[in-house]
Amino acid sequence: MKNFNLKIFTVNKIYIFPIFLFLFSCGSNNKDPFKPNSVQNSKKISFEKLDSIRIDYLGVPAIHDLNPKSKKILFVERGEYSEEIMVADFSGNILYSFSKLGDMPDSYGGLFSTLKFVGDSTLVAYGRNGFLTYNLSGKLQSRIKFKEDHTFDSVRKGMGHGMERHGEKYLYLNPKNPDLKYSDLQFYNDLRLLAWLDPETGEKIPFIQFPETSIFRSGKYFFRDSWSPVFTLDENNIYVAFGSEPIIYIYEINPPYSLVSSFSLELPNYQYFKGEDNYGPGFELKGFSYGSGRILNIQKVDKFFAVAYFNGYEKRDRDEAFANKTPDEVKAFYKRIREKYPIRIAILDSNGNILNDFVPGGLRASSMLIRNHELWMFEEPDREVEKDYFRLFRVGLKIED
Repeated sequence: MKNFNLKIFTVNKIYIFPIFLFLFSCGSNNKDPFKPNSVQNSKKISFEKLDSIRIDYLGVPAIHDLNPKSKKILFVERGEYSEEIMVADFSGNILYSFSKLGDMPDSYGGLFSTLKFVGDSTLVAYGRNGFLTYNLSGKLQSRIKFKEDHTFDSVRKGMGHGMERHGEKYLYLNPKNPDLKYSDLQFYNDLRLLAWLDPETGEKIPFIQFPETSIFRSGKYFFRDSWSPVFTLDENNIYVAFGSEPIIYIYEINPPYSLVSSFSLELPNYQYFKGEDNYGPGFELKGFSYGSGRILNIQKVDKFFAVAYFNGYEKRDRDEAFANKTPDEVKAFYKRIREKYPIRIAILDSNGNILNDFVPGGLRASSMLIRNHELWMFEEPDREVEKDYFRLFRVGLKIED
């Protein structure tokens, strides 16, 4: 296995996330209490580490993108009032470091999505101030303002998340429509879930609605963003799962974006919120979202699918989460929860049959990223021992009969 040593030093900082996102990114060990009964036994497909990049770094970096062709890595060190963008190569050199957060003429004004490389010499930022393209040293190349305001309830940024390019446009979550009301069931009929974003004009084209058979068209109410899509694409199709719903829907990538097919994800011990009959006062504060199962990442690797997901809490753990506890009891509870509910990966064939289901020991399951037809993942940090480096791995599929 090749190893690229990348020497980078900075100051240690800590991120603060909503608790459910924190749990989704928790470390996992090799304990595997689940016994998948839907796994097909004719073939066993697992992950195999092929190459690695070691990055000597004391901090909590957020990897945003990498380019295997140009051998460059794009990552961000975020502080309470700062956001430093760094570009490094695979040989251990920090090529550029700059910031675009704050009151400056070429600021993106707060990111809506993960930063992306565009070719070998530029990167694009999608933020409050529009689409901004910079060269790798941080010099502004272009800025296109939106035709209308873009806002989101929440977004996830980092390796394995964000917009994906197809042709000259980017596929991403559809910005929030302030006129839609969560308390009106018509909301679920009117919602457009994805959008094409045009970095040349600032226009967006919303599309894809919940299929009639979706749980989100069942006449029940759901907590905000429980349907937030995760997706991947190829030249012909878009593959999308709507948040907690364990189904992959396949849409044509071109208008009219017809639904081609779908298949259920028969994930072992998957427990998720199935909706409430009433939307009363304080609905969003009742904790429905807490501990719900969720699909976190989908990648198409050759003819297979790799799906990262959070199982969801058993009822007794959801109840215990809201019980009064001392600080020591809280600490012990979340330590137990992290060990009991690691993020898992299911490998499926093109028909949706599960070929394997496992905890990817030492790798952050939700960080899966395809670049140059290669699957890359971020090494899960050790929660017990602070290290002054982190690593990225190129991962392949190991197929055994």
